[in-house]
Amino acid sequence: MSDHPHRPETIAASALGYEDAASGAIIPPIHPSTTYIRDPDNAYSRGRVYARADNPTFDTPARTLSALENGADTLLFASGMAAATAVFMALDPGDHVLVPDEMYWALRNWLHGPATRWGLRVEGVDTSDTDAVRASLRPGETRLIWIETPANPLWTITDIMALAELAHEAGAWLAVDSTVATPVHCRPLDLGADIVMHSATKYLNGHSDVIAGTLTTARMDEQWARIKAVQTQQGGILGSFEAWLLQRGLRTLFARVRWQSAAAQSLAERLSAHPAVSEVLYPGLPGFRGHGVAARQMTGGFGGMLSIRVKSGRQAAIAAAANVGIWRRATSLGGVESLIEHRASIEGPTSPVPDDLLRLSVGLESLDDLFEDLDQALRRAD
Repeated sequence: MSDHPHRPETIAASALGYEDAASGAIIPPIHPSTTYIRDPDNAYSRGRVYARADNPTFDTPARTLSALENGADTLLFASGMAAATAVFMALDPGDHVLVPDEMYWALRNWLHGPATRWGLRVEGVDTSDTDAVRASLRPGETRLIWIETPANPLWTITDIMALAELAHEAGAWLAVDSTVATPVHCRPLDLGADIVMHSATKYLNGHSDVIAGTLTTARMDEQWARIKAVQTQQGGILGSFEAWLLQRGLRTLFARVRWQSAAAQSLAERLSAHPAVSEVLYPGLPGFRGHGVAARQMTGGFGGMLSIRVKSGRQAAIAAAANVGIWRRATSLGGVESLIEHRASIEGPTSPVPDDLLRLSVGLESLDDLFEDLDQALRRAD
């Protein structure tokens, strides 16, 4: 676990107080080298062998995330999907895993496709229903419970502490996709989770110019060693420049996410009264299902993501997205620019997302400009 003496904001902004011993530089450098010199006796006394596993550019962002998550170790991956799938690939064929009914669609498709063909027994469950999870557990067979909270794109909340207790009683691990919450609002390892995953493409980087993923573990054990082996052997590592950009983004994480969360809360409240909106989905609203759990396990806000359901249906929702001027019609989330997307069109006919839903990722623009742009788009589409 992290023993860094400073508060999370300071850890992130200072890059753990980085200072180059030789030059005094306060910005960590990029190390593009793929290989390292052996000692005359053929040993590697400096600890570096080959960049697939030993790139010094990884050190500062990995240690920063370990400190922010209060974890024992962090691995950087080439994408969020590479990070997430590594957890499942470290299991054995025949292992039983529980996954949410509502989750990131690409991972859901992988789990119910390649992962099952490889031999995992994948079972979907409403992870926000603790009793349903309890009923689905198979002690001695269930090796992993994977949850996402808040879950994309309905922002369903799962009780991390309750599911960690259930998982451990059954001899399973609990892994949490905390991409939307970020370490700013939630530290799943402190609530009993074993692994926390981030699509670092999103808020951790925050500038829509890096594809990356991370895993942080609560402890260095055999299962973590297997995950590290998957990363090294499959080669799903981050490039040097991407790792450097990720570290740059982490330095402004708290300032960005706190602004985005406050703006999302305000937009959710204002849109709740909009005549063209039938429902606003946001964990920060007191009437939202799961608000009480979110308030217990999230601190300082509820994230920068919300969804709205357009009263007049699918075509009006698509038209509203076409009518915006400041919001960008694009996939992804967590950047400085605000994005709007009709998710059902993206995910296809098997998507559980309602046809009238628009997903909103709040950026750093003026809050009044963002609301006024949505307001005129919704009124024109209605």
